[in-house]
Amino acid sequence: MYKLAQEQYAQIGIDTESVLKSLDAIPVSMHCWQGDDVKGFEGGGELSGGIQSTGNHPGAAQSADELRAMIEKAISSIPGKTRINLHAIYGDVKGVDRNQIEPKHFSAWMDWARDKKLGLDFNPTMFSHPKAADGMTLSHPDKAIRDFWIEHGKRSRIIAECFSKQQEGDAVVNMWIPDGFKDCPVDTLSPRMRLEASLDEIYSEKRQVTDCVESKLFGIGVESYTVGSHEFYMGYSIKNKMALCLDSGHFHPTEVISAKLSAVSLFVPRICLHVSRPVRWDSDHVIALDDELTAIAKEIIRCGLLSKMDIGLDYFDGSIDRISAWTVGMRNMRKALLIALLEPFQTLKDAEHSFDFTKRLVMSEELKAMPWGAVWAEYCSRSGVPAIM
Repeated sequence: MYKLAQEQYAQIGIDTESVLKSLDAIPVSMHCWQGDDVKGFEGGGELSGGIQSTGNHPGAAQSADELRAMIEKAISSIPGKTRINLHAIYGDVKGVDRNQIEPKHFSAWMDWARDKKLGLDFNPTMFSHPKAADGMTLSHPDKAIRDFWIEHGKRSRIIAECFSKQQEGDAVVNMWIPDGFKDCPVDTLSPRMRLEASLDEIYSEKRQVTDCVESKLFGIGVESYTVGSHEFYMGYSIKNKMALCLDSGHFHPTEVISAKLSAVSLFVPRICLHVSRPVRWDSDHVIALDDELTAIAKEIIRCGLLSKMDIGLDYFDGSIDRISAWTVGMRNMRKALLIALLEPFQTLKDAEHSFDFTKRLVMSEELKAMPWGAVWAEYCSRSGVPAIM
């Protein structure tokens, strides 16, 4: 099947061997929080901050050792270069407040990642904490609370720098906060001024990490106003020459991040993705191989963004087997990238530039029936993972 597919793709100028080599070199960061419904291992309370994981399927990880074992099981069915994305609540942090976390609390993760040859990324955890109970963290009017979260952000970057020094590629440190108001505020400026000042302090010291900021449209309990909006963070990332994170579920239901990639790529030095599948809105379903996922992958490849892109997943579904949720999502991300790499983009681009929109349409539609599945099966076989789960 692969040989026939190889011949068929060669007829449209695609070398499948080169495609498989390119695909295998693209890292995708797998989010640890699918494994336990974003609870973490602080031994604390309920999930809060506009985030909700639903479902009561058995098997959620109860410890870091269990979580690592689950991740290993998932990776055994995932081809390609995989990284692991951690939140700050997933270290050996029981009884340790977040402004006191240190690299030693993540030494087990670093040892494990080194042994498994996995890269690590990191996220400060700015939710599910008494000092986030007002719905405000880095933008809180109380300086003592802001200082607490600023210190957490600083320590998160120190931990991530330790990751960077032991692995290939710097750790991404993604900053997302839940700050906002349930009803319409009269003062929309002051919280954003406080957030800007807090971020400036967190990033005041240079670290060997990829710093990234992530926006959100709204959250549960902060439906009317989000301090860290898309406009705020896009401006902040451009001004400070840092990475901008686009999450598939963090925009209006009629917006898609595939339509934003080429635009923001002109102005920010790096783009990070949190790929999820919103149903109506930011419901964080396991990503399916749908039109938007394929469009995201195609934009990455068509725009030549791989060198300035960090691809990560972000969803948490407690209604299904969590290992399967990881595996399906990670495989779908790679399938979408494969489909994008198998596209004769230059031919389509030439047709478009010569205003031959008929050729562009006909070829785009014919590509949908090309045997990419045979190429996927070959890729899985070479990677030592099952082609069909």
